[in-house]
Amino acid sequence: MEWFWAILSLVAGIILVAKGGDYFVDAASWMAKAAGIPTFIVGATIVSIATTLPEIIVSVMAAIEDKNEMAIGNAVGSVTANTAMIMAIAFIFMKITITLKDYLLQCIMLIASGIVLLLGCLNGALSTWAAIILITIFIIHMIVNVRLAKKHNAASKEKEAEVPKDKKTVIIYIVKFFGGAAGIVIGSRFLVDGGSDFARLLEVPERIIAVTVVAIGTSIPELVTTLTAVKKKEYGLSVGNIVGANIIDLSLILPLCSLVSGDNLPVSVQGAQIDIPVCLGVTVLAIVPLLIRRKASKVQGCLMLAAYVTYLIFTL
Repeated sequence: MEWFWAILSLVAGIILVAKGGDYFVDAASWMAKAAGIPTFIVGATIVSIATTLPEIIVSVMAAIEDKNEMAIGNAVGSVTANTAMIMAIAFIFMKITITLKDYLLQCIMLIASGIVLLLGCLNGALSTWAAIILITIFIIHMIVNVRLAKKHNAASKEKEAEVPKDKKTVIIYIVKFFGGAAGIVIGSRFLVDGGSDFARLLEVPERIIAVTVVAIGTSIPELVTTLTAVKKKEYGLSVGNIVGANIIDLSLILPLCSLVSGDNLPVSVQGAQIDIPVCLGVTVLAIVPLLIRRKASKVQGCLMLAAYVTYLIFTL
């Protein structure tokens, strides 16, 4: 019976987090536009943070409960899943080309976040200096996002679309906002508890469940975005969304976890020597050839996917 409740908790958590995140992003976007905030700011700040809210809530909630392996495993594992699984799918099924000026700084910040995290955790905990640098990278990332979005908005001369503000619409989006937020929080609770129970029943460290089941579960919004982009042939959408989400995951979540834990966030030996290096490795494998060639290849996508499958096999 314990197995049933543990699996049910995980499945319910994934569904609630995914659907809650979808509703929350829609509602937050509408509210910002209805309040007169320019579309480019909405997309560059509110939506980009909201799409990573599942990872943020799950990891912070785990850190509050001293489940540090769950907190770190989810944050780092989500980036690994986003890159080596979801971005790999985009590389295999989409003809992706990039312009260096639009992606170079963001990609540098992503790789820099991974390097800082790796070096900052060598002593068994996220050091203060690393947390400060990561938060600085996050702030720079948000500023760059706004400037790029503003530049694009001006170049395309887009007019702000008038959003509906009738009573029925207002009620719908208020319900979506609070319902989505509740879904993320409750779903995160189910994920953390279900993940811990699952790990206990399997007699494996929480880290293993965190970097696999929980990390993939909280990456569902990015997976859905990528599959939608594949279907609609929006070639630039998927990679840009994943790079942005990964920067936020690495530069914001673990410093937040360290803050709520009240001390330097402990990092397990496996996390410092396996999970974080693998995360950085697949990021370099995805980003460096993309920047050099200005385009992705199916071979590159297959190599990334193979690396992820290998990592999962050895982790399990």
